[in-house]
Parts: sequence; C-alpha cells; structure tokens
Amino acid sequence: MSRNIEIKARVLHPEELEARAAAIADQGPFFITQDDTFFACPNGRLKLRVFSADEGQLIYYRRADTAGPKESYYLITPTAAPDQLRATLSEACGQIGRVIKQRTLYLAGATRIHLDRVEGLGDFMELEVVLGEGQAAEQGMAVAHDLMGRLGITADQLVHGAYLDLLRSG
Repeated sequence: MSRNIEIKARVLHPEELEARAAAIADQGPFFITQDDTFFACPNGRLKLRVFSADEGQLIYYRRADTAGPKESYYLITPTAAPDQLRATLSEACGQIGRVIKQRTLYLAGATRIHLDRVEGLGDFMELEVVLGEGQAAEQGMAVAHDLMGRLGITADQLVHGAYLDLLRSG
C-alpha cells in the first residue's frame, strides 16, 4: 500500500494561504472539481472520486481520525466508468455520503498542497506528504510540520476526521 502523512485544517483567509502555497510550490496551481461518494466499509474508508463522466478513481484508505499529522495508507484504482461503478458500489455496499469540492492543487517536492472549497463546509487546506518505499513516517511528519509553519497553519485550525464526518456532524 502507498503511504503519506496528512493534515487537514480550516482556512480563514484563503487568498493569503494561496499566496503562501504558490510561493512554496514547484508546480501549480491545478484546478480540479471532485465529486466523492463514500461507501460503507468496515476496515477504513472507501470512496469513488469522479472527475468527469469518463474519469474517476476508487480510493480505499486507512488513517486515524485525529488532528495533526498522521500516517495514511491508501490504494487508488482508476476507472473510465465512474457512474457505473458508483451504481454497483451503491447496491453492493450502500452509500454513506457525498462530498463535492473545488480543489486547487500545488506540488512542493513530494508534498501535495490542497486548497479546498467544500460545498456545505467552506475553505480548508490539506497537506499530503507522500512517503517513499521504506521512508520513515517521522520524516514525513517533520516535512508536514515545517510546511504548516511556512503556510501559517496553527494547531487550533487542525481538523479531526474527513470532510464527510464534518458534513454529517454539522
């Protein structure tokens, strides 16, 4: 399984954060619309991410639902038939929710900086520090902490859980 270190944070001033992210990034911005449908899954989270009628990804992941940097394990399977796959998984597993967002992606080395505008929730930022084969999680956590500081993200902005959890609780 692939691994990364993740954080999610609420964003109060998205324009300021975007300027900081652009200054740090090697690549971007890339603008992406994502429609994520979550399915019942007893061993983690399972979602279908749809980009268009003929492009999507089935994503399975496991991570702790805590604030701050945490290790995440994931598998991604591309699909050219996301609507059919959504229908199949809905019948087989049952849908538990949907998250629609506009994402601005910046790349800084092995880190993906996501600036997200989530329908029904507002503005957020995610960091995903991609770990190499055999790379210690502590190295990725150090990168995440460094980038949090450079982006001006404070501990009180950090979020527990996934966007789906926030939508369901609010």
